[in-house]
Amino acid sequence: MSRTAGSGGPPAAAAGTGRLAFVDVLRVLIISMVIIHHAAQAYGETGGFWPVEDQATSDWFVPFYTVNAAVGLGLLFLVAGYFLPGSYERKGPRRFLRERWVRIGVPLVFFVVAVNVPLAYLASGSPAPGEFVRSLYDGAWQGAYLHLWFLAHLLLYSAAYVLLVGRIRRLRPAAPGGPRRTLPPPGHRAILAFAAALVLVTWVVRWWFPVDDWVPLFFVIPAEPANLAQYVSLFVLGILAYRNDWFRRIPRHIGFTWLAVGLIASAAIFSLQAFHLWNVATATGGLDGRSLVRVFLETMVCAGLSVGLVVTSRELFHRPVRLLAAMAAASYAAYILHIFVVVGLQVAILQANWPARAKFLLVAVLGVVVSFGLGHISRSVPGLRILLGTVPERRRAV
Repeated sequence: MSRTAGSGGPPAAAAGTGRLAFVDVLRVLIISMVIIHHAAQAYGETGGFWPVEDQATSDWFVPFYTVNAAVGLGLLFLVAGYFLPGSYERKGPRRFLRERWVRIGVPLVFFVVAVNVPLAYLASGSPAPGEFVRSLYDGAWQGAYLHLWFLAHLLLYSAAYVLLVGRIRRLRPAAPGGPRRTLPPPGHRAILAFAAALVLVTWVVRWWFPVDDWVPLFFVIPAEPANLAQYVSLFVLGILAYRNDWFRRIPRHIGFTWLAVGLIASAAIFSLQAFHLWNVATATGGLDGRSLVRVFLETMVCAGLSVGLVVTSRELFHRPVRLLAAMAAASYAAYILHIFVVVGLQVAILQANWPARAKFLLVAVLGVVVSFGLGHISRSVPGLRILLGTVPERRRAV
């Protein structure tokens, strides 16, 4: 595989480690974005369910949710897809699936069955078991999975990847010793074509499934169809990025241009809110122009910041930073634990007579620090190390 650096770009892997320092930075950034997003959800109209409703609210969190949601989880799927092919090639299909189950499936089952479902049952007033299960299904199992639906999707996509690669290799076996062809990194036309296709598909899906409308995918996995095309496509692009070394080969001028596009689209969303036009000019779904406006803005944020943040991180972080490397190693555990940390902090200051932004800032900062801190500490606790995926790097399953 070609390892040519991007035009004018610095070498991104630390000498002797084979790790890309800027990818660790991306992992920390994305998980922090998710934590900060959830830290804000007690203080504004989210459009969905959140267990804490504080009386201190601000309308400014509405565009914040929109911008953050437009790029945060998409980037998470992009980076997850990026790490998948290397793990598969090193281990082969059987070991890969077995270790994926240990790293993703075991924590997922444990937290859903032993933590989330009991908490949801108590919060619902302890109804009859049959009624409780029906209510979970009617809610697309969100009460059971909470934020861990991402892990269920990751497990599903990993299995689909193994099946697809196995099928392709049976039909088209690779020539032994032959050179591997690589695709050139995407330029402006390719990124525009992807964005246009994503706008069209997402807009059509939202005719029937608006934002925050969830369904039980294959009857057991929560899925939000309104954003599913983004998640799946970015996961696939992450795989292609790894196989063609796009993260290091994308020219910096491409990355900086699309970073500007993403920032301009984000500013447009905040401007619509500032002039009280967000609910007038956009809609969460339906066959009308307002839904198309929202899809267009969200897609520009997604495409622009996804490309821009990858390249910007690559240009800024040439070598590993000790703190960020430790946070990256704890990021998986931080993702699993952060929901309990954030909700606990929101409840702790629920009665405080503070402005919404002050509460948000406190929860966001402490949420990031405590979540990553607990993830790091869990590396020293054998049982938690297994459940939270913080085993030492040489023994990691993913």
